[in-house]
Amino acid sequence: MVNGSPGRRSGRWHRVLVIGAVGVLTLTGAIAVPGVAAAATGLGADAAARGRYFGAAVQPAKLTDGDYTRILDREFNSMTPENALEWDAVEPARNQFAFAAADRVADHARSQGAAVRGRGLVSPSADHVAWVAQIGTADDAVVALRNHIAATMSHFRGRIATWDVVSEAFADNGAVRPSVFANRVGPSYLEVAFRAARMADPGARLCYNDFGIEDLGLAKTQAVYNQVRDFKARGVPIDCVGMESHFLSAAAIPGTYVRTVAAFASLGVDVEVTELDVGGSGSTQSDGYRRVVSACIAVSRCTGITVWGVRDPDSWRAGLTPLLFDAAGARKPAYYGAQSGMRICARAC
Repeated sequence: MVNGSPGRRSGRWHRVLVIGAVGVLTLTGAIAVPGVAAAATGLGADAAARGRYFGAAVQPAKLTDGDYTRILDREFNSMTPENALEWDAVEPARNQFAFAAADRVADHARSQGAAVRGRGLVSPSADHVAWVAQIGTADDAVVALRNHIAATMSHFRGRIATWDVVSEAFADNGAVRPSVFANRVGPSYLEVAFRAARMADPGARLCYNDFGIEDLGLAKTQAVYNQVRDFKARGVPIDCVGMESHFLSAAAIPGTYVRTVAAFASLGVDVEVTELDVGGSGSTQSDGYRRVVSACIAVSRCTGITVWGVRDPDSWRAGLTPLLFDAAGARKPAYYGAQSGMRICARAC
């Protein structure tokens, strides 16, 4: 989800401006995405035919809603526990872990042959957890970070193939956002987290995930690009970048979106659209979804898309009617926009 606060500048990164055409913006053969099965019908099937996934964020409590689960199971071949893997949900008290809600989503996905994305291992929102906020030293912060990652990933090992290890760590100006971990350990906490994640599950794909990095020219996007570039150069384990892609309207989708996807892919990592929603309605919203989906299809290392909810009233910002299905569960024009984005990709998609 979108958070925002000023951060501090890290001095380690290379400051490199990405310019010109990067990546190959053409359709390629199928790509292997670990744990992704072919859905029988719907958007998941369209994505699977192109070697990708098309997923949704799932609220565990909604799995008792028959209409909700019918849409979920019919349309999506990947599922993300919406907030059930956030630090406050998983470890509200130190060394006391609660996995039941996320287990429900993971077990449901497995019953449907769908993959599961793990979201929210580490982010500045962990500061809202009382015991985390009270961590006073760098050593203790590292212990807490490693223990949380190890316990969570070990619990879901074999069931969750892809994790957002760190999310939302950068501010709009490109500095690392202040948090308990940034303040106690420094920007190197990101490296600590990724190395701990690789140790916890050597077979999992490890992602950095953030909002507001969809425009290649922004300072925040450049900071994430440089951090990933630095990780790759130094052998810090990272496999993918997640672009959240929450848009108030289709007009907010930057014209550089596909170039940004290609720029991250050029670093040798996969790219995933992790939390997509587009406010609005009708043909304008439909075109917004088409543009984002086609941008992913155009770049061979863009491995999949997750929309942030199932029906409009299930959305974290329901007033914008930002999803593919309305309150009655009917397909909206946005649905057909997403579908067309997977089926047709023009040169300038």
